[in-house]
Parts: sequence; C-alpha cells; structure tokens
Amino acid sequence: MDKPSVGPRKILRAPALRRGREIIPISNRVKLEKVLGLTVTNNAAFDCDPNSGIVAYPAGCVVVVYNVRKNKQGHILSSSKKTITSLAFSSDGKYLATGECGHQPHVRVWDVQEKVQVAEFQGHKYGINCVAFSPNLKYVVSVGSQHDMIVNVWEWKNNVKVASNKVSCKVKALSFASNGNYFVTVGNRHVKFWYLEYSRSAKYKHEPVPLMGRSAILGDQRNNYFCDVACGKGEMAESTYAITKSGLLCEFNSRRLLDKWVELRTTSANSVSVSENLIIIGCAEGIIRCFSPFNLNFISTLPRPHVLGVNVANGLIGRFVEWAQNEIAVVPDFHKRTLFNDEAHFWLNGYVNKQNCSIWSEANPQVYVETPLHPEKLTVWCALWAGGILLQKR
Repeated sequence: MDKPSVGPRKILRAPALRRGREIIPISNRVKLEKVLGLTVTNNAAFDCDPNSGIVAYPAGCVVVVYNVRKNKQGHILSSSKKTITSLAFSSDGKYLATGECGHQPHVRVWDVQEKVQVAEFQGHKYGINCVAFSPNLKYVVSVGSQHDMIVNVWEWKNNVKVASNKVSCKVKALSFASNGNYFVTVGNRHVKFWYLEYSRSAKYKHEPVPLMGRSAILGDQRNNYFCDVACGKGEMAESTYAITKSGLLCEFNSRRLLDKWVELRTTSANSVSVSENLIIIGCAEGIIRCFSPFNLNFISTLPRPHVLGVNVANGLIGRFVEWAQNEIAVVPDFHKRTLFNDEAHFWLNGYVNKQNCSIWSEANPQVYVETPLHPEKLTVWCALWAGGILLQKR
C-alpha cells in the first residue's frame, strides 16, 4: 500500500513572535567617542579659537574640536569621507571652515556649537591647501593645491564666488589683514598681497571677477621658501610678518617692501603667530622664540615642555644641581643628540647611546661617555631636571 506523500511542514507563529527587521539610523547605532591621533601635515590644518582657547585639528575625515581646559573632545564628521587638509576658525569662534583633498573637493563651513554643516562650495579640482575667514566674517578664502593653483573668494552666506585668480606656485599659508581689505599668501619664492577692493556692476552680479594680486618686493630674499605668514595687529596693523624655512623672520611694510629681517638662530622655522605685543615663532627641536613686532628685537626663548610620561612634580629638581660652571646640557632624546657646553665646545650627534653610556640612577649618578674626541671616556655627573638630564664634566 502506497504511503501518502508528506509535504513540507508549516510552522505557525503567533503574531507577537514574528521576527521583524527594525531600521535604526547609523547615527543611533554608532557614536564616535574619542579620536586617537591626528592627520595634521602643515600649519593650515591646525587652528585655535582666540576667544575660548578651543583647538581644532583633522583626523582623516573628522575634525576634532578639543577643549584644553576641560580635556574633552567634540567631533565634526564630514559626510564626504574625504581627508581634511586645512581648517580655520572664524574670528568669533562660532564657525569653522574646512578644505579637503580628492577629486572635486569642497570648502565647507560648519557650526561649531551644533556640529552641523551650514554651507559648502565646489571650486577646486584635486585639493585645498588653505582656508581662512575674513575678519568681518563676510568672505571665506580657499587656495587650491599645486595641481589646481586657484585662489577663490566666497561670499559664504549667499553661496556666491565673488572673485578668483591663479597662483604661480604652491601656497603654504595665508593670513588676512586686520582691516579685512587684503590677505597675503606665501610659498616657495612667493609672497603675494591680494586685494578685495573690486567693483561690481548689477549686470554681472553673480559672475566672479578677477582677484587683484601684487607680489611683494623680496630683494635679496627672493629665493627663500616662505612657510608661514601673519599680518600685524594694533599699532603694527599695516605690517606683515613672514618666516622662511631656513630660519629668517621678515617684515613687510604697507608698500609690500621687505623692510627688515632677522635671523632666528635655528636650523628651521615652522610657524608664526602675531599679537599686538609679541611675535611668537615655532622653530625646530621644540624651540619657541619671541620677538617684538615694533622693531623685531629678540625678547625671550620659551622653556621646552618636559618629556611625555614624566611627572615634573616628582622630578629630582635641584637635588644634584649645585654646580657653578662646566655644565653639560643633554636634551631629553639624548640617545639621538647631545649638546656639550664645556671648554672644548663640541657638539655630539649620535655618539651617546646605550652602548657607550651607563644607566643613570639616583644611587649611581655617574655616567661614562666615550666619544671620538675623547676615547679615554669622560666621567660626568648628572641630575634629573624637569624631565631632562643635566650633566657636568668631571
């Protein structure tokens, strides 16, 4: 007798037990809490709000807004997922402009408090090196990369490009004058003043006009690489200060003429910031020098920060520092570079390391150093001072 065919079983579920797929927005599923690291490659990718002291820097396609006093991070996420290469705060600290790299990059303006985008512009091809707000918050200036070489001026609240022009070289930095009538760009053998005083007829109201630019008169410094610029403030508002990679501080007057310059006594300079009474310059090896904006006279060199991971309060400050002369100062990374200041006046680079220098301790504060100039081994006494090491020749 043939058995009846059995078909597939059907499982009946109660309506309350049926599985459904609930769609949850990704913003509610994943939240960025903390960013470790950064992708800052130049001065144009780091800025500080002068009103609150909040700093901003990029980490890929994210802008980290860091409150130094509260040790707290905020994050601005770009929907384009393109790497952010430049950013700048507005003068009131309420807005942040960003530039990005990649095909058809955009200039974006963000509300810092709400972390939302309020404007965007597309006028470059491959990358944006610098962005800046005008002091009156009316304009945003963007400078393209060396593959683009375009300077654009945007009236960002109306989403209009009001002026544009080409540059002849890669622009490293830009700065607005305090009155907002012009801005200055610098680069390799390049210092140029761009003026916003243009005429506009009602017929071509929405057409950008050529941006008028005038090169500075560099004189003997025309072959230098100018890496940063800052316009003067207060009594020196008509002056412009630029630094060279080789270590020069230059002042340009209102006629774009290189009026005076001084040596920074460093291997290279990286950044400059100007207030009404100070010019602060970041140099190589963590050196920060201060100059007067009125006559470029040297004022002081700021102390270096202590080594990371060292508690200065627990350092042996002054315990062995009772020497009158012949001190030998050793920088924190003494396995790479050591500066001796004794009667021989010689500089060691790479000779002091774990192979020829004994481990220092409070119980045994002697260090033996062998160098090509002194093969008999120097005996030095050292002390921990603010995270660094002081040595005295014996």
